[in-house]
Amino acid sequence: MRTNEAVLERMAQDMLLRGLAPGTQEDYLTHANLFLKWAGKSAESMGEEEIRAYLNYLITDKKLATSTVNTYNAALRFLYAVTLNRNLNYRQIPRLKEVRRLPEILSRKEVSLLFENAGSLRNKALFMTIYGAGLRISEVSNLQIRDIDSESMRIFVRQGKNGKDRYTLLSQTNLEILREYWKAYRPKHPDGWLFLTKYGDRLTLRGVQDAFNTAVKRAGITKDVSTHTLRHCFATHLLEAGTDVCRIKQLLGHTHIQSTTFYLHLLNFDEKLKSPLDLMPNKRGRKPKKVSDNG
Repeated sequence: MRTNEAVLERMAQDMLLRGLAPGTQEDYLTHANLFLKWAGKSAESMGEEEIRAYLNYLITDKKLATSTVNTYNAALRFLYAVTLNRNLNYRQIPRLKEVRRLPEILSRKEVSLLFENAGSLRNKALFMTIYGAGLRISEVSNLQIRDIDSESMRIFVRQGKNGKDRYTLLSQTNLEILREYWKAYRPKHPDGWLFLTKYGDRLTLRGVQDAFNTAVKRAGITKDVSTHTLRHCFATHLLEAGTDVCRIKQLLGHTHIQSTTFYLHLLNFDEKLKSPLDLMPNKRGRKPKKVSDNG
């Protein structure tokens, strides 16, 4: 029977061979490792019952969000179905039904306030790049210096969600803050990562999120937001400016247009937009016409 360390090592190889996104690989390994530590048993000696117990623990005790629990579920399915080559009864470990709620959106003023309270030039450049280009947290973490194309004014996003490459916007303001950041920090890494820690390592997903949460507190923003909120703001603010939804779909790297049209629900209403009720000919206070008994 293999040790759990050997199983996790094999799992990492399996994910690499299948081309899973770096962020997905990191999440799956972390979740699988937490499960094994919680259970305190060999991975090969467990099955659906232990997975059910752990998912129930995440829901009732840890009170994790539905999407987070489903990520744990996916990680454990991969561990057992792929790495351990086990035929699980998926009806015994179903995914939670996700209710998609409208996320909170920051106004342009609040986004500016966030930049002002970034805490460092690196963090300011980091947040402005996420917002200015509509990046996911994993995409900004994986940015390399060579991905910033100042000649074409675009940013190359390599291996985004589902392993897809794409180009997105590089605004003039974004380029200027990135140049200022580069002159001040001179980031150097063998792999060419753009955003580094103070120790010279690539900035991790947790590092990006921690920096964002600190800036939100400094700015006094009380909305329920995360780094992904800046991506929501990018799409919503572009729509408000009149950008075509199909163009936004390309910039965000969405596979289906339905994912992009979701942002239509987040638009602020135009002051000129009137309800059809207000366009009715009979105004309040005007005496209605008499209706005969025959209708």
